[in-house]
Amino acid sequence: MRETLVPEEKSSLANRIWRWLATGSFFALFGIGGLLLSIIWFNLLRLIVRQPDKLHRMTLNSIRNSFRFFLSGLRVVGVMDYRFTGDEKFQQDTGCLIVANHPSLLDYVILASRMPRCDCIVKQALLQNPFLSGVIKAAGYLINSGSDALLQACETRLQAGGTLLVFPEGTRSLPGKPMTLQRGAANIALRAGCDVRIVHISCQPPMLTKNGKWYEIPRVKPQFVITVADKVKAEDFLDESDLSPALAARRLTQHLCTELMRSNTQNNEN
Repeated sequence: MRETLVPEEKSSLANRIWRWLATGSFFALFGIGGLLLSIIWFNLLRLIVRQPDKLHRMTLNSIRNSFRFFLSGLRVVGVMDYRFTGDEKFQQDTGCLIVANHPSLLDYVILASRMPRCDCIVKQALLQNPFLSGVIKAAGYLINSGSDALLQACETRLQAGGTLLVFPEGTRSLPGKPMTLQRGAANIALRAGCDVRIVHISCQPPMLTKNGKWYEIPRVKPQFVITVADKVKAEDFLDESDLSPALAARRLTQHLCTELMRSNTQNNEN
């Protein structure tokens, strides 16, 4: 059943203080939860499960269920609310590249909580984070080293049936600023010859943005709307008369940007 979000009036000072305390508590919970998963649960799985494929599948399921628990807690205590439109389409996305805009720090958590499988590219610096490095290694996430080896790893993961999540903006977007996409997602899709699923994330009012701090609480409870749109075929952007990968990547990137901005306009009108 589709969930309905009801716009809220400006919240009281007491409500904002409560959301400030709850947000800080859940940030701490997220870090501690990641540490406990790495130290206890994932090591326990390695002792019990000997088949590599089954172990990887159970590891990703553990992460997805942990994210669902985390988001449900945020909703219950009133920090934020969210709804999905079309998330059943994720069931069709084996060997597919998922591209989404990136307005908030919670975007990855929200999408990974609903995707049956979520392979992800993470920043190399996160391997130095004691709360997240164990999760990243256990999940087998790809590390953004900026090399051609990453493209090869992405192609291999997609051809093996993985579902790769990429935020083509490269970093969280700035509210009110034009959307600018890097060509990395298009290069991956063209090299792997895979379909690309377009997902749009709207958050009103903005929360946990690139320049925002966790303690800068919006005056009303933020509402996330996640719209899972249609897929496009990367091969459709390869012109037989012009086999230049650079031109094909430019065409595909422009198309993805247009589709993401169109989704943004539609969500704002709604």
